[in-house]
Amino acid sequence: MRARDIMTPDPVSVPPETPLEVVAALMSERHISGLPVVQTDGRLVGLVTDGDLMRRLSAKEDKPASFFAAILGANADQALAYARAHGRRVRDVMSTNLATVGPDATVEEVAHILETKRIRRVPVVSDGMLVGVVSRADLLRAVMAPVASGAEEEASDPRIRRELYAAMQAQPWVSTRFVFPEVKDGTVTFHGFIAGQEAKTALRVLAEGVPGVKQVSFDTSEPPGIMIGVP
Repeated sequence: MRARDIMTPDPVSVPPETPLEVVAALMSERHISGLPVVQTDGRLVGLVTDGDLMRRLSAKEDKPASFFAAILGANADQALAYARAHGRRVRDVMSTNLATVGPDATVEEVAHILETKRIRRVPVVSDGMLVGVVSRADLLRAVMAPVASGAEEEASDPRIRRELYAAMQAQPWVSTRFVFPEVKDGTVTFHGFIAGQEAKTALRVLAEGVPGVKQVSFDTSEPPGIMIGVP
């Protein structure tokens, strides 16, 4: 699945000259927390969020930098803070150092950006032009879609067992030499030796990710001491 499949196309946006009062009202009326900032030709130049508006208010409480801090360059930060606190238009408070993705970015790539950058949305651009926005809510819907489709898919025990074995073999924390899944009417039962509740939890999650699996249970034992450390 790609960014183009889950993004909100043609999102609400504002030009850099928009008064902040208008932005605040628009966010409140539309129940949105961020707006892309675009030029008249559709080129993305920034992003303004409710956090930017809040920083505009909180910056007024900042104290002036000390004499030594000013010498070390803190005056530049103060100048930026002043512009944010007293600016009246989007261009004064918007963020310009943006993380963006292209329409062909995978949902995994988008999720990685949102998580590592600790942001709630990422603009989708093509040749510098804004074509959409992917939010955390969009990603959640993408995550839930396979779950829903898998629940509706007719269970085939042999297929489930094949896919489950393949998934287990791709993981370094479980060995198919000692863990044996049995599948009957979509219910997976693990037999063999499993060390620790963590491994059971991981196996349950892995099995539930296979379409058609209805339930997961365990009929396993702790591995004997002679097997500890055996790959």
